[in-house]
Amino acid sequence: MADEQKKTAAASPPAKPEDSRQIADDDIIGKAYDGRLMRRLARYLAPYKLQVAISALAIVLKAGSDVLGPYFVKVAVDNYFAPLHRRHSWLAARLSPDPVRGVSQIAALYLASLGLIFALEFVQTYLMQWTGQKIMFDLRSQIFRHIQQMHVGFFDRNPVGRLVTRLTSDVDALNDMFTSGVLAIFEDVFVLSFIVAIMVRMSWLLALLALSVIPLILYATRLFRLHVRDSYRRQRAATAKINSFTQEYVTGMSLVQLFNREQRAFNDFSAVNFENKKAWTDAIFAYALYYPVVELLSSTAIALVIWRGGIYVLHSTPALAAHAGFLHPVVTLGVLIAFIQYGQRFFRPIQDLSDKYNILQAAMAASERIFKLLDTRNEIRTSAHPTPGDGSGRVEFRNVWFTYQTLTAEQQKRIRTLSDEALGDCSDIEWVLRGVSFTIQPDKTAAIVGHTGAGKTTITALMMRFYDVQRGAVLVDGMDVRQQDLTHLRRRFGVVLQDPFLFAGTIAQNIRLGSAWITQEEVERAAEEVNVAEFIRSLPQGFSEPVLERGSTLSTGQKQLISFARALAHRPGILILDEATSSVDTDTEVRVRMALERMITGRTSVLIAHRLSTIQRADTILVMHKGKLREQGTHQELLALRGLYYKLYQLQYKDQELDADEAAAVPA
Repeated sequence: MADEQKKTAAASPPAKPEDSRQIADDDIIGKAYDGRLMRRLARYLAPYKLQVAISALAIVLKAGSDVLGPYFVKVAVDNYFAPLHRRHSWLAARLSPDPVRGVSQIAALYLASLGLIFALEFVQTYLMQWTGQKIMFDLRSQIFRHIQQMHVGFFDRNPVGRLVTRLTSDVDALNDMFTSGVLAIFEDVFVLSFIVAIMVRMSWLLALLALSVIPLILYATRLFRLHVRDSYRRQRAATAKINSFTQEYVTGMSLVQLFNREQRAFNDFSAVNFENKKAWTDAIFAYALYYPVVELLSSTAIALVIWRGGIYVLHSTPALAAHAGFLHPVVTLGVLIAFIQYGQRFFRPIQDLSDKYNILQAAMAASERIFKLLDTRNEIRTSAHPTPGDGSGRVEFRNVWFTYQTLTAEQQKRIRTLSDEALGDCSDIEWVLRGVSFTIQPDKTAAIVGHTGAGKTTITALMMRFYDVQRGAVLVDGMDVRQQDLTHLRRRFGVVLQDPFLFAGTIAQNIRLGSAWITQEEVERAAEEVNVAEFIRSLPQGFSEPVLERGSTLSTGQKQLISFARALAHRPGILILDEATSSVDTDTEVRVRMALERMITGRTSVLIAHRLSTIQRADTILVMHKGKLREQGTHQELLALRGLYYKLYQLQYKDQELDADEAAAVPA
């Protein structure tokens, strides 16, 4: 795992710059509307175009129904309550001349319009919420499938928190747009259009008065958007910091408590939390100021309508009707009342459009990040025409040069043209492996030893093609791994890592790991062979015992033994053990060694170990030093060379002697 740490350090910058890039990426604001992104998002609506079409139709009909109420009031007032200048309309001509009956008919129509609005609102809301959930399901499935197919190097450069954000909050932002954003904007636009058309038809002069405050409202809205945009940007940055901070400190909580860092951690969290609160407070202030301003301006417009409209109503008496003209139009009481109601309904959608603007802007930023992830190319892909290996289990490295760096075109050109000696002198490339060549014969056991950072874990990662080499070739089963089908290649391997990983589920599920072809009998047999079956059966539910996230209820040694059983149950052709016995006690290690004898029989095995006592029986030992293969041979052959392996052996032997001397010095 020391190699793994070196790999991570070489693959990505230090933690703080990475966090900065994560926050910057999550801080994208973008445009409120981007045609390119909207066209791409529209593809997710295509499978549900019938539901979308019905919802759109329901929105249009609902917008028309919303403006009927004031019109019904106007007809009732002009025809029955104040019929000084009764205007004959299509509706009035079909109503009863009897006031009581006519008012009852209008009331029935009003209730019918409310019922229609309810039905249309239900249809539109249900269908769009249903469609939104379907789109979220499809999009999350696509993102998760894409993440699963990405190469391991992708996860070295992308923090877990960022990927989780794509699947959760970013997809939620798109759902808000589909369900409460775009169609709601269309509804508001239709309502505004219908209201303006009716107001102009009733009295264009009063309509101008009612709309005279629109420029001021637009100016206030622009200022509001600019302020909220900045607050929204700071909210996203603060939220990203909170997520990153919480994930890091919760994961390392044992260290926080061990070094008594609780108060310092709380102070750091409070600072980040304060940034988030400040951003939200500024946004709240903007909302608290904006809505009263719009309300004041809309009330001013209504006051103007009442003032001028009232004068027009007074001049619309039978005695003054003959003097009506351009500046003194005939306005009935019903028209004035309808204008007041339409004015109140007109400014409400304008306020809503500001919220919809924020929803649309958040969705555009979220879609930009999601599509950036989906467009990230998987650098490790199966060949278009894969060629299977011969199944022999033979592993060969041919002059392999490898680095975790992302190389420029100029560096790649140099790798193809320079000699090995010149390539090793390139100071701008941090080589992890330098011209490594060796062969592991079928059904043989090879051990890889060396100091921290020598490249041991990297060698096993290249066998399974988690990364591609920059120069040379890695062959498994007699075929270059780049020419093989990835699924078939990795199915050949069984791996036990130093840090065992268990998923939430049961013990049996963790051993089977989704492979339905592994029977319960094979699961139990694998547990027997690695001497963990007795422990599992002692649990209350045996192999059905629940395992919490990362196996938190089990000791590290128990998790390691279960991972041994997992590897054995899958019957791999090639077995890789990366410091697999480092997490078990001495007694358990003895039992595991006995199990290993059975596990490595009949298959190619690769052991990575720091304790040389665990690999002395290996058929060949590879000694790595600073990315180079310095020595190769059996245990006795390498000792006879008196080289690096001999020095490592002497160091460990002296440590064991010192431990023995210290134990002997302790009085009985």
